[in-house]
Amino acid sequence: MARIIAITNQKGGVGKTTTSINVAAALAEASQKVLLVDFDPQANATSGFGIEISEAQNTIYHVINENIDPNQAIIQDVVVNLDIIPGDINLSSIDAEFANKAGNYNVLKECLKSVQDKYDYIIIDCPPSLGVITINALVAATSIIIPIQCEFFALEGLSQVLNVVEIVQRQMNTNLLIEGVVFTMYDIRTKLSQEVVDTVKEYLRGKIFNTMIPRNVRLAEAPSHGVSILQYDSGSSGAESYRKLACEILSKNEGE
Repeated sequence: MARIIAITNQKGGVGKTTTSINVAAALAEASQKVLLVDFDPQANATSGFGIEISEAQNTIYHVINENIDPNQAIIQDVVVNLDIIPGDINLSSIDAEFANKAGNYNVLKECLKSVQDKYDYIIIDCPPSLGVITINALVAATSIIIPIQCEFFALEGLSQVLNVVEIVQRQMNTNLLIEGVVFTMYDIRTKLSQEVVDTVKEYLRGKIFNTMIPRNVRLAEAPSHGVSILQYDSGSSGAESYRKLACEILSKNEGE
């Protein structure tokens, strides 16, 4: 049965979707069967793999809101071993549509049950918010990864995410684990990057990935070409960093 990892941070611009795309691609490259669920109304993980959202017959919105079989929404082999359920802008209305729906926080979990046995990993790219969509992802997930940009306000966003995770762990998903925080846009040349790393390490004490994702132009370019960094520039520092992060994820999960 798949391990389900939600990649989330309520702050935008922290490298969340970049991490979702490239962790999924790196796990697939490591011979894991992976499903990427684009659960963000912006659908950047979908377009980041060169998929035209207008051409997708079904999306995750149709799965959770119209009872479409998730198997009918899966786009297979966007790269070898990697499938995707695309997202779309209709997800932005879910908070309102689910307001009075019974079991509204368990919908994604129930939907994924029919595909869990087909994959080793399911990666959920969450929106930069802590509303109904993200809570659905946290209820469905076995663990979460929190990308943090190495900038001044990093801890502010982190504390809000951790508060919501604690509520979900206490009330809705007692098995939810924090896989770890991953630092993104790390610049070894700046004092600020290291200060943020040191502060978060002291704050979390142990829930930190060793791999740090560097600030890298090639990483920023890859989505505009509709591929992950592993396909766009396999030898770049960004590609190597995401391979190392995938190895850490595999190592953590093999040890459980």
